[in-house]
Amino acid sequence: MSAIYLDHNATTPLLPEVWDAMRPLMTETFGNPSSAHATGRKARQALEDAREKIAGLLGAHPDEVTFTSGATEANNLAIFGLMGKQRQPNPLTPFASLSAGPVSGASRGPATKEGGTEPNTQATTPQAPALSPSPLRGGVWKGLWPQPTPPSPLPEGKGEKELSTDTAPSTEKMRASSPFPSGRGDGGVGCLSSRLEHPCVVEPLRHLESLGVGVEWMPANARGVIESGAIAARAGSLVCVMLANHETGAVQPVREIALALPKGARLHCDAVQAVGKMPVNFRELGATTLTASAHKFGGPKGVGVLLAKRGTSLTPLTYGGHQQQGRRPGTEPVALAVGFAVALELATRNMDTNRTKLESHRARLWTALERTCPPVVLNGPEIGAPDVVPTTLNVSFPGCRSDLLLMSLDLAGVACATGSACSSGSLLPSPVLRAMGVPDEVLKSALRFSFSPAQTSEEIDDAAARIAKCVSATRA
Repeated sequence: MSAIYLDHNATTPLLPEVWDAMRPLMTETFGNPSSAHATGRKARQALEDAREKIAGLLGAHPDEVTFTSGATEANNLAIFGLMGKQRQPNPLTPFASLSAGPVSGASRGPATKEGGTEPNTQATTPQAPALSPSPLRGGVWKGLWPQPTPPSPLPEGKGEKELSTDTAPSTEKMRASSPFPSGRGDGGVGCLSSRLEHPCVVEPLRHLESLGVGVEWMPANARGVIESGAIAARAGSLVCVMLANHETGAVQPVREIALALPKGARLHCDAVQAVGKMPVNFRELGATTLTASAHKFGGPKGVGVLLAKRGTSLTPLTYGGHQQQGRRPGTEPVALAVGFAVALELATRNMDTNRTKLESHRARLWTALERTCPPVVLNGPEIGAPDVVPTTLNVSFPGCRSDLLLMSLDLAGVACATGSACSSGSLLPSPVLRAMGVPDEVLKSALRFSFSPAQTSEEIDDAAARIAKCVSATRA
């Protein structure tokens, strides 16, 4: 019995053309792109060619493209960078305090309106701020011996999961002691987003929320789409809205949201499940920042991109190099960057043909499941809807538990998921479906199937038959 892989939203196989393009850059043109010699210059040329190609395919300028290790890093860099503050240590994790000393020319000046800093022309001894853009505060680490651990905001003996609403610190108390401004933008909140977002967007926002930054969580409708009018009415300084949902495929009205935002508000768009599957033009979307990941469309794992509009100030998460305008220092992964560019070029070239195949797969599987194992419930946009990425079909099987059905399907050779790969190890119900108002019985029996244009109709039919058999056995 051959395996049928229906989890392409989690990752995709590397395309042969991508591997062929990457291999010479790991064995022949392997130089460090920051090196001044000929081998380094060849690597630099390959890197910049990849940057230009990606920028052209996504409607951006080459200097707006920053390579990262993937979407998680890119989303963290966008969110914390746009807020203009360095990431704080987890309050549940001991963290040695840092001491700053006078270093000529290294101290940082006051924050600018964009959230960055201006250079300080005088060598001064900086005062230890509550939160610095750099962990070293422009000085030096004066010792590696243990320092006093900052007090935890949690009651003694309580872990994060044990806190009740009665004992948890109030938002007002956290905000009062927070190093962040209490309000940003016209809406009086620091960030605005929804529970539809991927964990690598939700968790950074929750972390900021724990530090006292105001975060407003917007509701979604039953199709899994945010209403653009609601966001426009209460926009804060940073709005985070994905382009295509990772669990339902629902496309969000990012362009409409961008047009409706008040002046000064910034928009971050996680486009990981959209890039390579639908047309994405950074300039036309109107986002301040946008993220993508190569392994979602036939590229290599370990490389993502962050697009940041010209003139945008981003505080880096890491320090120690000049690369990529200082936004993401460190030696750039040339082979991975080239793999990203080649995979994106192939996906863009074949996008119309691929979409036709994917729409057929989505409709075919849904029709077969409706016929062979009712009752079934479609979660997200309806079949044939224009506002859906057709790689994705989210279906609930009332009377089944999704975790048991997932294991049964795995034994039957069908690979699928209960949610995003970053959270599918959790036994908790999908926060995306919960945000959509899905009833409990439907919520706890949901599975996500995601397709590849390389798959055949026969594979989809075979998968449907195996799914129906497993559903019947699980319900029995």
